[in-house]
Amino acid sequence: MEKGPFSVERLAQSSGGGAGGSAAGGGQSSVSRRVGLARGGPAAGGPQGSATPGRSRTKFSAAQLQELERSFREQRYLGAGEKRRLAAALSLSQSQIKTWFQNRRMKLKRQTQDAR
Repeated sequence: MEKGPFSVERLAQSSGGGAGGSAAGGGQSSVSRRVGLARGGPAAGGPQGSATPGRSRTKFSAAQLQELERSFREQRYLGAGEKRRLAAALSLSQSQIKTWFQNRRMKLKRQTQDAR
């Protein structure tokens, strides 16, 4: 049967993946290896995946954490105005505030699930 122009096998061959079942790939085509890499699979460089180069982890001060936790106790989801206010008051970006709240909600969810 003739393969269509956009079949996985034909696309893998045209991208330099060869026949798709090479011994070096462990039976995976280059397309599936790239998909595994994009999803943080075994080819992603370890169990934690890869962080954005040049961006270090934010170390929050005790005062910043205290204010973030206080705000979280009052309200788990922030509006745009409150996010701007917190960012200005704590000398953080709005993106850092948003990410901290997302992470804190996930931490709370894990804690409540573990308690059950």
